[in-house]
Formats: sequence, structure tokens, C-alpha cells
Amino acid sequence: MSPLETPSFPSRLPLVGTTIFTVMSALAAEHQAINLGQGFPDFPCDRKLIADVNAAMLSDRNQYPPMAGVAELRNGVSKKIESLYGHHYDPETEITITAGGTQAIFTAILSCVGPGDEVIIIEPAFDCYRPAIDLAGGKTIAISLQVVRDDSGQVAAYEIPWDLLAQAINPKTRLILFNTPHNPTGMVWDKADLDRLADLVRNTSALVLSDEVYEHMVYDGAKHHSVASHPELAARSFLVSSFGKTFHVTGWKVGYVAAPPAMTKEFRKVHQFNVFAVNTPMQYGLAAYLSDEKHYLNLPAFYQAKRDFFRAGLSQTKFKLLPTLGSYFQCADYSALEIPQAKLNEADFCKWLTTEVGVAAIPVSAFYDQATESGVIRFCFAKQDQTLANALQRLQTL
Repeated sequence: MSPLETPSFPSRLPLVGTTIFTVMSALAAEHQAINLGQGFPDFPCDRKLIADVNAAMLSDRNQYPPMAGVAELRNGVSKKIESLYGHHYDPETEITITAGGTQAIFTAILSCVGPGDEVIIIEPAFDCYRPAIDLAGGKTIAISLQVVRDDSGQVAAYEIPWDLLAQAINPKTRLILFNTPHNPTGMVWDKADLDRLADLVRNTSALVLSDEVYEHMVYDGAKHHSVASHPELAARSFLVSSFGKTFHVTGWKVGYVAAPPAMTKEFRKVHQFNVFAVNTPMQYGLAAYLSDEKHYLNLPAFYQAKRDFFRAGLSQTKFKLLPTLGSYFQCADYSALEIPQAKLNEADFCKWLTTEVGVAAIPVSAFYDQATESGVIRFCFAKQDQTLANALQRLQTL
């Protein structure tokens, strides 16, 4: 081997390649398509939030913060959770500020999962779950949502396969990971679902990781049912949420984890050697902004208006719209479109839609480990109204 040649070494994640989100965003940029694929807003955040962060910087809040997060922000998170879900988390021992939701999930998994442990996930699932489980040495047990079809054979909804979930739980089960509101399908868990999960884990040692980064995006007058609202589940759960999703600042990568003291203790052991701490002025700015509850209480109405606008436009096409009870994603079945491309698999259809129609979307099949085709793609409606209008104009030609 040449002394200038990089030595070979085994990959820790040999099956992982470039994510579908990166691929589709690059394709959208190359073809100047409207990107309704990757899930981030194209509109600015509130200038008040920017001012709060600037004020923190100008007040010299620019050095390392406490490892668990600045007290003001942890206190604010504690008050928010208690006011919304009725459960008090001690900000000193039960709340940790993280570098976004992905780091929170990664650290939570590393803190409790080891070789031989099984982790149950529900597919379609966000793509960061499996790699974290693999790096922890755990084994992923994937349970697929049940696809409900209408009389014409199109996808109408998704349902939780409770019998399969119950069968998957065994003494090796270390963690059950679920996401509500759900990316990509837009379904939400209700109180009965939490009760049923509690029944399944009651006499086990399984922990729960509840990915609730879209908690403030639940529509039609419904409420978000957090694990924090269920005392029995709260006693064994990591609750993950994201300021980036809530306040339209996904690039800031700030989130949090709430969990009982014993779980938080193990979480922080990994956290301190993973990122140690999170951007200081951002934390102080978020703490100031979070003190006004209207900044998150008004979010459902804000995004419901966008959802309704986008759905109204898509309803003028042959796309079959699935229910979107939460999140900022709209799934649609394209199999009834009266074009030859309706026979394509989801990934190829999305590539065609991007390059030829000029609108990028994400294939739902990408959220499964083993490609599962259902003729459904995901659009993101966290966009300016004009962006959505321009996309609809193109989609309505199909």
C-alpha cells in the first residue's frame, strides 16, 4: 500500500448511503423544481426570536452553558409541558437541552440500548432510528403500519397493528420507539392508543421513546396526546421535542428530552461526551421567546390553514389525499393518475415528478428498511402560500 493511500477499515454503517432527502433536494435544485420534499419551511421565523438571540449575544452569553442546558430554558420547557399535559418534570433532574431532535433520539438510544437488546420501531419510520440502534449494538424489530385501502384499491389511511406490536414485545425488548404526530403519514396517536401501549408494557421492563417533534401541529380542534399526559408511560419514557420544528428554525438544531431522573441520569452520561452542551445564545433567546405561550399555541391554526389550502388545490387532481391529522406533511396516492407514470414505483415517480413536472416529493417507501410500495408520496406544506400555489399549478396539470 502506498504511504499516501488511506488505509481501509470496516464501516460501522455499511448499509447506509445518501439519504433520500439529500438526493431529492439535490435533484430539485438541479432542475429548479419547487421543493416540497424535505421538511423545512421556506418562510422566515419571527423577528422577535432573532432579536431575543441577538440580545443574548450582545449580553455576552457566548461561553459554554451548563451541560444539561441553561436553567431559564429548562424551566420554560418544564412549565410548558406541565401547562399542556399536566405532568411536572423537574428541570434540574428530568429535562436536558439537545442539539436538535436527531441528537436527542441518538443519545437516548445509546443511553439504554446495548448488544442483544431489541428496539421496536413502527414503519414507515424516520431514517435516523435504525442507524442509532445499529451503532448501539441493538437489533431493530420493525412493525409496519397497516395500510387501509378503499374500494378502488387506493390507500385511504394507516392504522397501528396492535396485535403485531404485542407479539413483538418479549424479554429482550429494551425500547419501543414511536412518533406522533407521525412523519411521514400525518396520523396521530390518541388517548386510547396510549392506554393500549401502557397495557402492553405494564408488566415488562421495556422503555419508551416518544418522538413528538410535531407536537404543536395537530388539527381540526384535536389535541396532542403526549406520553407526558399518561403517568404510567411518563414513568418509563423519553419525550423528545424540537424548537426547530416549533419555531421555524430547523437550522438552529435545538431540542430537548424530558424523562424520569434515572433515565435522564443515563442520558446525560452519553450527552456530555456526545455534544456536551448546546449553543448558548440560542438557548437564552429561545427561553425568552418561549415565555409567551401564544408562540406555540397559535401554531395549529397557522399550519392548518396551509394544510387546507394545499389539500383544496390537490383535490382538483386525481391524487387520492390521505388524512393529515398532524405534522406538516400531506401524503397522496398517485396510482389513479391517468398518465403512464402512475405505474412507476414511488422513487421513480418522485424523480419524474421533480424533473418533468417541477415539484419535488418524497417516496413513502423510503421510510421502510425493505422497500414497501404502496403508491404513496409525501409532500411538505410548511411553505409560503405562494410556493404552495406555484406547486399546485404544476401538479394540477397531471
